[in-house]
Amino acid sequence: MLKKQFLDIRHLDAGYGRSQVLFDLTLGIPWRGGVAVLGRNGAGKTTLMKAIVGELPSWRGEVVLDGQDFNRLRPEQRVRAGIGYVPQEHSVFARLSVRDNLAMGSLFNTNASAIDRVLTMFPKLGHRLDQVAGTLSGGERKMLAIGRALLGDPKLLLLDEPTEGVWIGVIEEITERLTELAKEITVIIVEQHLDLALRVADHAYVLDRGRVALQGAAGDVRGNPELLRYLAP
Repeated sequence: MLKKQFLDIRHLDAGYGRSQVLFDLTLGIPWRGGVAVLGRNGAGKTTLMKAIVGELPSWRGEVVLDGQDFNRLRPEQRVRAGIGYVPQEHSVFARLSVRDNLAMGSLFNTNASAIDRVLTMFPKLGHRLDQVAGTLSGGERKMLAIGRALLGDPKLLLLDEPTEGVWIGVIEEITERLTELAKEITVIIVEQHLDLALRVADHAYVLDRGRVALQGAAGDVRGNPELLRYLAP
């Protein structure tokens, strides 16, 4: 049973050009906690994230955050209303320093201690403040992208493949930070690393060809014998 819903996605259709990817998708996301969105490549996971943040327009249906209809809001308005987004690719300003990337994330945050909190969460960044972001390791870039998104003080954090191309030791560090964050805000994670996703998440949705194929408590989804069928290439 889901907690009180914070994000309601109702009968959502979306896609690219004439190609429909999401079909009548309905999800309920609770206030606080982690939610995993799983599925094989092409199942519609990234399309869903882009539709929530407004990067991709909805063809039909509703995206309602904390009672507010988001369908008519531009992406920057959605960010100001409380959505943080870490895309799968191009998640940092590669030519800017770590310091300047963080400054970009804090443009609308008047909390002077917010950057200190990010550097406490990801101490490696504190040693790289003057380094150009494009020269960071894959794991450090992911940390920077997450930290920058958090500086917008989001109520909902969307993460698309946050450990792709990341060394296993750094994956563990990111997992721990995301698990802590999910106690404070709502975290939606799209992730091929099944164990990571289900450690962070309380609830999980499995997509197949743009529709919800499985859903439930993370432990129940993990134990469902149908899960591997929907994740297999």
